Amino acid sequence: MPLLDPTLWQDGPTLTGGTAPVAEPATGRTLATLDLAAPADVAEAAVRAQAAQRDWARTTHIGRAAVLRRAGDLFAAHADELRDWLVRESGSIPGKADFELHVAAQECYEAAALASRPAGQVLSSEAPRLSYTRRVPAGVVGVVAPFNAPLILSIRSVAPALALGNAVLLKPDRRTAVCGGLALAAVFAAAGLPAGLLHVLPGGAETGAAVVTDPRVRVVSFTGSTAAGRSVGELAGRHLKRAHLELGGNSALVVLADADVEAAVAQASWGSFFHQGQICMTAGRHLVHASLYDEYVERLAARAEALTVGDPYRERVHLGPLLDGAQLERVHGLVEESVRRGAKLLAGGTHEGLFYRPTVLAGVGDDTPAYTEEVFGPVAPVRSFATEAEAVELAAAGPYGLSLGIVTRDAAHGLELAERIPTGIAHINDQTVNDEAVAPFGGVGVSGTGARFGGEANLDAFTELRWTTVRRTPPGHPF
Repeated sequence: MPLLDPTLWQDGPTLTGGTAPVAEPATGRTLATLDLAAPADVAEAAVRAQAAQRDWARTTHIGRAAVLRRAGDLFAAHADELRDWLVRESGSIPGKADFELHVAAQECYEAAALASRPAGQVLSSEAPRLSYTRRVPAGVVGVVAPFNAPLILSIRSVAPALALGNAVLLKPDRRTAVCGGLALAAVFAAAGLPAGLLHVLPGGAETGAAVVTDPRVRVVSFTGSTAAGRSVGELAGRHLKRAHLELGGNSALVVLADADVEAAVAQASWGSFFHQGQICMTAGRHLVHASLYDEYVERLAARAEALTVGDPYRERVHLGPLLDGAQLERVHGLVEESVRRGAKLLAGGTHEGLFYRPTVLAGVGDDTPAYTEEVFGPVAPVRSFATEAEAVELAAAGPYGLSLGIVTRDAAHGLELAERIPTGIAHINDQTVNDEAVAPFGGVGVSGTGARFGGEANLDAFTELRWTTVRRTPPGHPF
């Protein structure tokens, strides 16, 4: 029996929000039918989660870690089946799907190690007492995840939250609810996670709002657009709960005068065109020294023209489809408006259905929409700079601050330059799209509320720090 048997998808009470097709972007075919969650379903799931969490929090760290390790093993054991779902449901090429599966397993293994991390510290006290801090589970954690890397962007919150003794309400994007939700539920059920601890609640904005506002949810982990993140943050603030927000980006790739142009272009192509540019860390602004600019745009355009675009399930291609018509309309609209305002189209700018050609725009500036906005498509806007001071100014401009890449033959100098540009992530001699389970992840500015995922950051994200004191005997009244 396959891990993702549709007849076993619904665990627990039937969801009452209607149904929706699970579509394959490349063909438009319906792969399955999905039950959707209504706000009332969220409340019922939260009640069950809260009840189950109490026993889970009392489970030994060894028991919780064992479930997480088994889950990591299952992502590898069922890689073929899960890969097919990632390719067909999210439009991933197989290599991108394999990357997601690898990271998902690693997230589970790293989360297993969190379960036994030091739980607090002994404090000094002026009174005759034992004084210490202890990390305790937050309780019920709400996870709202997007469509672009559905498995990674769900598991990176779900795994550590469970490992640290919490229950989880997971609201995946309903367009990728199998890869980003039901796959996790199936894996954790097979790994022995007790019932009631992980609830998958596919739905729209109203379902997400219900997760954020439910009084039993104490922490919200949201990944998505800056606009949606603002709404989530406002709702969470109004209801006095923590919200960890990983939002959009328009990351700069800075190519210094001493860079190897061919090496820089190879990185740039990956940074802008990986998964059709539907990555928050995508290289959205190519800043190239004027002495290299002409060669750079020529080589990047040639590389873009050589890339293949098509159905990643049935063909061997470099790029698959955009997720849906709304994504296509936004991407193509930004490209057309950028050209209308004077940008030079060197490659791409066309599509067949949802298959958008990798696109290179030269001569962009502050009035070029594809340069100033997050495109979320395979578009590489290129701009020149004359001095490093200008490069720093351009890279630091704008409201986003997620990732940064600097290409130079002098790595130490690249590191010094990166210190002058505010971002949550910086890579020297690499492009902007990187992710590892052991590394903190998050942005500054409108890219989010800082590093809230990965490594030690998960301890802060999904636990509360409790102060406890113990005296041998109660003291007398002090005055």
